[in-house]
Amino acid sequence: MSPPPAPDGALPPLAGLRVLDFSRVLAGPYGTLYLADMGADVVKVEAPEGGDDTRAYGPPFLDGLSTYFLSVNRGKRSICLDLKSPEGQAQARALALAADVVLSNFRPGVMERLGLDAAVLRAERPELIVCVIQAFDDPEDPRPGYDLLLQGLSGVPSITGPPEGGPYKCAASIADLVSGMNATIAVLGALHRRDQTGEGATLRVSLHESMLSLLTYHAGAALNAGSVAPRMGNHHRSIHPFGTYPAADGHLNLAVGNDALWRALCVALGEPERGRAPESATNAARVANRAPLDAWLCARLAEDTVAGWITRLTAASVPCGPILSVEQALEGVSTLSHPHPRTGAPIQSLRLPFDMDGAPRGAARRAPELGEHGAEVWAEWVGEADPREK
Repeated sequence: MSPPPAPDGALPPLAGLRVLDFSRVLAGPYGTLYLADMGADVVKVEAPEGGDDTRAYGPPFLDGLSTYFLSVNRGKRSICLDLKSPEGQAQARALALAADVVLSNFRPGVMERLGLDAAVLRAERPELIVCVIQAFDDPEDPRPGYDLLLQGLSGVPSITGPPEGGPYKCAASIADLVSGMNATIAVLGALHRRDQTGEGATLRVSLHESMLSLLTYHAGAALNAGSVAPRMGNHHRSIHPFGTYPAADGHLNLAVGNDALWRALCVALGEPERGRAPESATNAARVANRAPLDAWLCARLAEDTVAGWITRLTAASVPCGPILSVEQALEGVSTLSHPHPRTGAPIQSLRLPFDMDGAPRGAARRAPELGEHGAEVWAEWVGEADPREK
């Protein structure tokens, strides 16, 4: 299936790009999902027995299909190779040398043992871009790269959660997800350089460093001022009030990011004099006096519902909003819909989170069945019949 053209007839930005994807589970597949959504021909290499681990992740399942797998593998084609056999390794090598990009997230040393590492492949095809996603920056570090472990090593959970409680990981697998996005960014940068120089690239993306990158201003405070953030729950260390407050029927987020907004909030709450009082007129004063200010805010906000406050505060140009459930957050969201021969209803998934000249916001192809595209991939990429069928 060809990528859908943009409204003006232009092809997607990565149309014609061949990506051989040895990755599995989440970090690699999430990165190649972006490449597929932008028009690349992503061929997913899977083990003949079971394929990607996430094909078995569940419940939930949709007519026997893992919703986890479906969420990150649309737009790709699947081919099965037994990488433990010399024949499978030779077949993988032939496909890799026909690709523009080869991406993997095996443990250190696996691609080298298979003869599919960057040094070997780029010696024969210098323009090839080889991207390796691994747990740590040191390619010899043998520690496993599970998201939970990398979140813990990043320090992020230590500053996440209520002040009186223990550390909390993010419920979204952010180590995997941000690493997948970083892999996409690295590949796009390498493609641009190749367009200019003809030179390929060897890319390494570390889950550990990807997680550390999310510390941003927290890292800046620790490295430059020796100041480590305490757990603040749903509040902000350096801005106040900037957090979650109980209303009469739920919780309300307030984002008072400057002194003018504070004054507007005080007017909307019926106490304009608080906006000019020395103990709260500036953000620094509010941070220093957060406890008494929060006592006042909590008592005042408990007098109305979340919807009531949103109406009143929005009218006063005070940034605020509810905390939605996942179901509520997805209501009315534009999604992609892919019919599947095994499901009674189309598969819904979140679309590409950016627009490019009005082009379709995701791949036209559904997530593949295991090994579904072997024959056509061999014919198109290598110009031969599938060697596994000989």
